[in-house]
Amino acid sequence: MPEMGAVTEKIRTFILETLDEMRKSSWPTRDQLFESTILVIVALILSTVYLAGIDQILFRAVRFLTTF
Repeated sequence: MPEMGAVTEKIRTFILETLDEMRKSSWPTRDQLFESTILVIVALILSTVYLAGIDQILFRAVRFLTTF
């Protein structure tokens, strides 16, 4: 079993390296984040409408074929 000090040092190193990498990251501005959020919401709405339409078409086709 590894020593407690070695485990603690590994955890400390991991956290410090993670923070260092996060500082290197390019974070979006508030405007970029807002635009991306709007884009995702619009894409979600369009996908929902498209899938609901396909669902209705298939539902009606199956109901037509099974109600002879």
